[in-house]
Amino acid sequence: MNFTVKWQGKVYLCFITLITLFIFWAEDVFVTQSLRDWVFVYILSSAVLLLSYFSIHLPPKDNSFSMDSAIYLAVVFLYGIDMALKVLFISILVEFLYKRKMEWWKHLSNFSIYSLMIAGSYYSFLFFGGDIGEIRTDNLFPYVASLLTYFIVNITLIFTFFFFLGRVYRGAFNLGVLLESVVGYLVTLILSLVLAILLTEEQYFGLFLFTILVVVFSVVFRKFLYLHQLVSNRANKDHLTGLCNHGYFKETLKQQFSDCKVLKQPLTLAFLDLDDFKKYNDRNGHLQGDRLLTFFGKLLQNAVEGTNFTVARYGGEEFAILMPNTIKDEAYVFLNRLRKEVNDTYFEGVEHIPYRCLSFSCGIAEMEKDMYESEELIHRADQALYYAKAQGKNNVQLYDKHHMRLDEIRFKQDLEALEQQVKFFLSKDVYTYRHSKRVFKYALEFGSRLSELTDHERQTLILGALIHDIGKIEVPRDILNKRGKLEKHEWEIIKKHVTWGREIVAEEKRFDDLLPLIELHHERYDGRGYPYGLKGEEIPKLARILCIIDSFDAMTTERPYQPTKTFEEALEEIDRCAGTQFDPVYATKFIAFVREHCLPLMELQQLE
Repeated sequence: MNFTVKWQGKVYLCFITLITLFIFWAEDVFVTQSLRDWVFVYILSSAVLLLSYFSIHLPPKDNSFSMDSAIYLAVVFLYGIDMALKVLFISILVEFLYKRKMEWWKHLSNFSIYSLMIAGSYYSFLFFGGDIGEIRTDNLFPYVASLLTYFIVNITLIFTFFFFLGRVYRGAFNLGVLLESVVGYLVTLILSLVLAILLTEEQYFGLFLFTILVVVFSVVFRKFLYLHQLVSNRANKDHLTGLCNHGYFKETLKQQFSDCKVLKQPLTLAFLDLDDFKKYNDRNGHLQGDRLLTFFGKLLQNAVEGTNFTVARYGGEEFAILMPNTIKDEAYVFLNRLRKEVNDTYFEGVEHIPYRCLSFSCGIAEMEKDMYESEELIHRADQALYYAKAQGKNNVQLYDKHHMRLDEIRFKQDLEALEQQVKFFLSKDVYTYRHSKRVFKYALEFGSRLSELTDHERQTLILGALIHDIGKIEVPRDILNKRGKLEKHEWEIIKKHVTWGREIVAEEKRFDDLLPLIELHHERYDGRGYPYGLKGEEIPKLARILCIIDSFDAMTTERPYQPTKTFEEALEEIDRCAGTQFDPVYATKFIAFVREHCLPLMELQQLE
């Protein structure tokens, strides 16, 4: 990767280089030595270069580590810092000569960083009682301390260098990356001790044997990696287009979604659908249709080349592009430019379909902070795609909740369908049926007064309120209707109703927007709720609103085993729990709504 070194990076590089030169001067690295010693230094340097070339690769992500560090540590343990630095200097010099295309400052930074790592490991080895020249198996602590220092200096210097370059090394904070590094360095320590023992017994032959064994291991592991990747590709690639298949793409999206949530980075998903593909197939035949899919797949693959985007055949003539570190406006520019390029690209037979050219419809959605799973992003991108097709095809549409609203006829149909499901409670648990109807009514009235909600969000809140407890159908009747306090195992069963409810409603794709409300209406603002312990704005906005409405009705409804609160007492409880159990903003608005619209109505009913 090419990038310019900023002035801070240059200052940092000069600083560590000066420290390195001081170490070389202080340790008299280039003092006169015997010809035998210099021959051994050259042989060690050759081994370092050979092992750097034959780095060991491991699946699943082609992780690799070089065994040159094992040589440096073994030399430190047996011969001290001066010989280790000589070996380093010669190997870096040779590398500079045959890697002339590599920027000079990269060679210099490698040399300085390795020098400081060697110096750190040497001085810590001495500090903790290590003896130069022999391997003492009865006291391994100095060797472990030396390796630990080597590791810490490496991580610190590299992270600082990337920081000054203006590129925060986020991977350093990734637990998986750190664990892989720790394992690699432990292997390095073991091999450095093995090499030191071999050098003690048979100096030249020991080094030769160690180098050959590591090279053989490298070749074997590379072959193993090749076979692993071959099998993985067959499992993860679409056989027709060569792109990622549906299953692999879903797994990649799930991982990227999780990573971007933690790192607070943007993530955008685009769905593309080839326009009038069925008509093309009917006229030209399925074999030609397959050729078109393959051709279009190559166009997409070429378009994302040089980026970190992942492109996949999602199913049929539908494709997906996952764009990490990309906001939706940038994705729109990229995909609209691609759409125009595709329009100008001829493929045999496209002149007989309506647009008389190759075209696609595209929907784009960006991850938002209140999303809690990747399926929401898929659903929004899918909605945007359908909207693009409804606009006449051959266009790119961003997901916009203002445009993606349900129409009134569809809303009434959905409402009737969900009411039929809720009526199942009439025979099993009348309380849950009535509770669902009341929560639905509160959501209808409160939602209509929240000006910040779009029509789509308002309708989603209403439908979600009606069906939010549908999972209780799976709860045994004796637990639902039990008088008195629930046992611990009974409470655990009750808590599962949110997961069961999600599974029931997820059967119909058109209700995907309701899933967060059903599954997350028992999450708490302070993170102590269930099922996932989400906190603050990690909980979707509509689920936070529904939590308040649901709790208010539960507190103010008469039940045999639970003391009933008055409206005022329930409002005081909501106010007291604002910021802990409830979203403080919507708690305040709900309290104002009840006092303004519900309490006066109750007083009128009492007068009658």
